Amino acid sequence: MDSLLVLAADPTVWAALATLIAMEVVLGIDNLIFISILTNKLPEHERNRGRQIGIGLALGLRLLLLGTVAWIVQLTQPLFTLFGQAFSWRDLILIAGGLFLVWKATKEIHHNVDPDPEPDMFATKGAAIGFGAAIAQILVLDLVFSIDSIITAVGMTNDVPVMVIAVVVAVLAMLLAADPLAKFIHANPSVVMLALGFLMLIGTMLIAEGFGAHVPKGYIYAAMAFSALVEGLNMMSRRARKRRQAAKERG
Repeated sequence: MDSLLVLAADPTVWAALATLIAMEVVLGIDNLIFISILTNKLPEHERNRGRQIGIGLALGLRLLLLGTVAWIVQLTQPLFTLFGQAFSWRDLILIAGGLFLVWKATKEIHHNVDPDPEPDMFATKGAAIGFGAAIAQILVLDLVFSIDSIITAVGMTNDVPVMVIAVVVAVLAMLLAADPLAKFIHANPSVVMLALGFLMLIGTMLIAEGFGAHVPKGYIYAAMAFSALVEGLNMMSRRARKRRQAAKERG
């Protein structure tokens, strides 16, 4: 209790907490986009439950990993060297997660572009997927994003209570934003393609980081924000044209 009071009285702790919350919220966007796209493929009556379970798993995994901080730090230790490049467990997890994300985004883009595809490696039986399959895929990406999130948190502060608060606040923000984001994506087909492009970009970034190429996340999120702004302007333009067309038809 005394240690918590000491932390609360230290302004540097509050600064670290605010910074870490902001970082965790930004990192959670990737996770949330994937959950929203995947649960939108479920039957309508299962979507909300799927999102809640997916975000609940994200919180549970993050808190579980925070309880094993010493083990998480060891994931960054070199495991083997290949062609002069050292690889750790974290690198391998990021590469595997990135490949899964690129594959999943490519498959979904293929399905959206061609709703009746010929049987091939990207073939899908339909727009809907099973609830268990959706949760399993969410769990895989939750694990990848959680490890990246916790390693980022460990790199910013050594205070576990600060990390726990930041993680809980970030996941609560994900929970509040989940339904509006999923409904917005579902109601705007062009946004689905944009979000899938984001996932492919994020997957590529994870693969690059796994191979030791540091990609400043600020550049990635700035590009995503600019693309979202352009798409927002396009949506406003389309709505304005529809209103003008409706006014002409009434006139």
